[in-house]
Amino acid sequence: MSETRVAVLDDYQRVAASMADWEGLPGVSTRFFAEHIADPDALVAALEPFEVIVAMRERTPFPRDVLARLPRLRLLVTTGMRNASIDLDAAREFGVVVSGTRGSAGGTAELTWALILGLVRTVAADDARIRAGRWQEAVGLDLDGRTLGVVGLGRLGSRVARVGLAFGMKVLAWSPNLTADRAAEHEVTLADRRELFGSADIVSLHMALGDRTRGLVGEADLRAMKPSAFFVNTSRAGLVDQDALRRALEEGWIAGAGLDVFDVEPLPEDHWLRSSPRTLLSPHMGYVTEESYQIFYSHAVEDIAAFLNGAPIRTL
Repeated sequence: MSETRVAVLDDYQRVAASMADWEGLPGVSTRFFAEHIADPDALVAALEPFEVIVAMRERTPFPRDVLARLPRLRLLVTTGMRNASIDLDAAREFGVVVSGTRGSAGGTAELTWALILGLVRTVAADDARIRAGRWQEAVGLDLDGRTLGVVGLGRLGSRVARVGLAFGMKVLAWSPNLTADRAAEHEVTLADRRELFGSADIVSLHMALGDRTRGLVGEADLRAMKPSAFFVNTSRAGLVDQDALRRALEEGWIAGAGLDVFDVEPLPEDHWLRSSPRTLLSPHMGYVTEESYQIFYSHAVEDIAAFLNGAPIRTL
């Protein structure tokens, strides 16, 4: 029986091999790719020999034209149970099974609060000042008594809302289908869109990216925010009109933004956000925790084993 070749992509931290028992897969050889391959032609050339590919979230897209040029591919595993960068229709057409994994909800919600606290208490800037031999120059803000606006009150948004309540904040929530009863279950107040963006001191975005939510936050929303308010996005960059966000930051419509997601990842050296004012940037680290990686990769191994046994699991 021929050996099954597995490619594990975008292992940025070079830890995937230690996060699961890859050696426990009989008749399988595994190669770990640490460097991101952005060019589709180079990606196809690198992956053409592999029957199984493990993708880390949406780091590497698999549109129709890429899948069509990978005739050996039989199983594509994505970490998480949703991946907007995989063309599922094309995968089915080409006979490629797509399986997902479970994950941990805590990491992204926790990083959201790291960004919020970093913004209101100027943590990164103060660290830089101390290292430059300077001392107290900025004045931070209390969260107690301020208003948090949560756009999307699902698995992650509800966690973020609970922490806001613990800090003594008033918490407003809005999404296209959110009801007052659902908001009340989480002890927050349902607001309409204009009220949330107009009155919140911090707006935190927690929506899934899809055809109906792409560009959900636009110029009108950002202009409605108070000049003293902060915008935080740990979900997906595609949810936000990036041109409007750039203007909001450069023209001072808002006090600042904490961002963990970007329209191009890894962020190019000449990307406008690298020199943008009023920003606190994180390199898409919301889900990057030891606990999440252990779940992702151990489930990926389970997905591969089940597929090789003829009974795929967690299919998308």
